[in-house]
Parts: sequence; C-alpha cells; structure tokens
Amino acid sequence: MTAPHATEPTPAPETPPSAGSFDVVVVGGGSAGIGVCASLLRRQPGLRIAIIEPSARHCYQPAWTLVGGGVFDVAKTVRPTAGLIPPGATWLQHAAERIDTDARQVLLDDGRAAGYRQLIVCPGLRLAWEKIDGLEATLGENGVTSNYRLDLAPYTWKLVQGLDRGRALFTQPGMPIKCAGAPQKAMYLACDHWRREGVLGRIEVEFDLAGAALFGVADFIPSLQHYVDLYGAKLAFESNLVAVDGPSKRAWFEVKGPDGEKTRIEKSFDMLHVVPPQVPPQLIERSGLADDAGWCAVDPETLQHRRHAEIFSLGDVIGTTNAKTAAAARKQIVIIAENLLAAREGRPLPARYDGYGACPLTVERGKVVLAEFGYGGKLLPTFPLDPKVARASAWQLKTRLLPWLYWNAMLKGREWLTKAQVERR
Repeated sequence: MTAPHATEPTPAPETPPSAGSFDVVVVGGGSAGIGVCASLLRRQPGLRIAIIEPSARHCYQPAWTLVGGGVFDVAKTVRPTAGLIPPGATWLQHAAERIDTDARQVLLDDGRAAGYRQLIVCPGLRLAWEKIDGLEATLGENGVTSNYRLDLAPYTWKLVQGLDRGRALFTQPGMPIKCAGAPQKAMYLACDHWRREGVLGRIEVEFDLAGAALFGVADFIPSLQHYVDLYGAKLAFESNLVAVDGPSKRAWFEVKGPDGEKTRIEKSFDMLHVVPPQVPPQLIERSGLADDAGWCAVDPETLQHRRHAEIFSLGDVIGTTNAKTAAAARKQIVIIAENLLAAREGRPLPARYDGYGACPLTVERGKVVLAEFGYGGKLLPTFPLDPKVARASAWQLKTRLLPWLYWNAMLKGREWLTKAQVERR
C-alpha cells in the first residue's frame, strides 16, 4: 500500500528587494510632493525622505492657459525634475504600483519596495481622455485642442490666431477637475484676442459645461457673467461632451433637460477646446486608500488618512471639497508638515486646513479676477481688496509673481503667505 503524499506547505510570499527604508516616503513628485518634502526638510533636516516620481520633467501647469492665450512661453513651464528634488531627499525615479499598508511599503514598478514609517500620498489625478469617444485620435489636429496638455497649449494659441470666422466651442466636464476655472479662462483669452483683432463678431462662441452654474462659488458669477456677455458667448449648461469626429469637425454632447432626461445633440465646430474628464489614479483604490468616489480618504481638516494614522495626503488626489489647484497644495503643504511631525512625536495634530484654494480667472489680457475661497465657498482673500473685481494687479500676480514664487518658494520649502491660514487648537 502506497503511503499518502504529505501535504506540501504553501510557499511563503517572496519578499520584494528593498529600495531602501525611510522615515517618510512621498508618492508623487509634482508640486505637492516636492513642496511638502522641502518643507519637512526645512523643519527637520535629518529626516530620511524618498520621493517616488517616474517623470524626468516637472511642469508648471497653471501657466498653460496663458500659453494657450499667447502670453507665456511654454518652454518656461518645464524644468528637469532632478534639479528640483530637495537636497537631502532620495529620488526614486519609478512609478508606485501599490501601497502595502500592512507592511508599510510602497511597491515600485521595478519590483522593489520602499519601506516607510510615515507616508505622504500625492500622485495627482489622471486625465481620462479616453472617456470621450474619438478624442484621442484627433487631439492636436482638425481644430481640436486642450490647454490641459503641455504639447497642446501652443496649438490652442495657433488655432486662436488662425480663426477669423466660424464656431468655437469650449467644454468643461463634470467636477471635480483641476482648476475649475481653467476651461472658461481659455475662452476669455481667446475672445479677448478676437475682440482686439476685430473678428469676434464673426465667431460664434459657446461654452458647454456639464454643471448647472458658471462657477462653483456664487460670489464670482456676476463678474464672470459680465465677460460672457461682453464677448457675446453662449452658455450651454448641463451639456457634457461625449464624442468627437475631428475630420468632419463634429462633436456630440449629452444634454440634460429640465425633466432630467438626457438627449444627444450634435454640433459643428471650427475650433474645439476640450477639458477631459478627470479621475483618481488607480493606485488609490488598488491600495485600499479610497473613499466611495475613489479619491484618497482623508480628514478634510488634518489631511490625515481616515483609516491609517501614519498616512497623510494632499493635492489633487484627496477626496475633499476644496478646489484642486496649486494654490490649494501650497497651503496644504504646511498642514501636512506640521501634522506629520506632530504625529511622529506622538503629539496631537496642531494644524487645520480651511479648504483654501485660488483660481486667478484671466478674464481678458491684462486683467484677472483673483478668486480665493475655502470650504463652503467662504471667501478667503489674501489682499484687502474686493476679490470679485477684475484687476490689472492680479494679472501681474498671475503672469509674473506666481511663476517665480512657484519655482523659488513653494518648491523650496519657503512658506510665504501660508502660515496665516493655519488654524491651531
């Protein structure tokens, strides 16, 4: 009689090779990631910090609308990532595949793992171009463009310069998106150029937006509506772009009527500026960090993860109601730096985020409505001026001062005009 085979033990899972073990690992090397790393190292220079970021170039995205309006050099929006990594930090030039919260490791795309005591999650969001049928095949040609991509913003300006009659459509998808004012800023700068060239009256301008209001903070709508009327633009509310045929210059919109019924409407165009739908990166869901909508689940005031006390998150990826802007990240950086170090020392978290975000609305060349607001639409102006008025000074801030502050302050850990917004217990 043959003896039964012994049950073979289940092999233990292989331990991934190490990419190092750190006090803090930062997932994402955009404005939020580099900025928070620099702020932490200014507070505690001895921290062992790693930034996980695959891209070799870093972009100042807030200027792309200006590029599309012909008032900013696109080359000045890009710098090598290597030159921006804060001294003392380790740059892991890889993508994060998954976060193992039990092992406190970030698994990289090369099979290695970076260990952490505390983790900061700020990989941004993903532009979901594929959600609009036919769009990817025609971007950058046939009059179809978007200021949401580095290589396309100059094409926007080329189209604006070349159009002297016809129909120009500008779109805005459902929220949330990064910089909710950017879709209409593209329209305003284009219209201002056409007005100055004397051809605006021959161009039919339409703004198709998926929402039911021109802007999410009601206080700014009258100022914006003034410019919509000035340029003779048509507003098409609850009209969401769903398909594009570039060669035939046709676009299809899903429009919700008063009864809630949705119909598909076809529109022709000579120029189409598209803002793509925007979604959280799959890393968040894959790592068990997501809220019900797929964004990183954080406390909206402390920015600490709701289920993992050692994890903090900021930037476009968080599931909070603030505007997704670089200005928001600039304020969030201070909250994270203060609270993460307090948690590290076992102290109560001292800093509270008020939802600050800013959207400098470029309503014409030379004037900006500087919209600054927090949770619940509360106005949070930095300067003692009526924020609802379009001003030349705000244009200088947008086009000259803010880019300089981005490269020389925010990414260097200099927290100018930020600490006043930190509420402490």
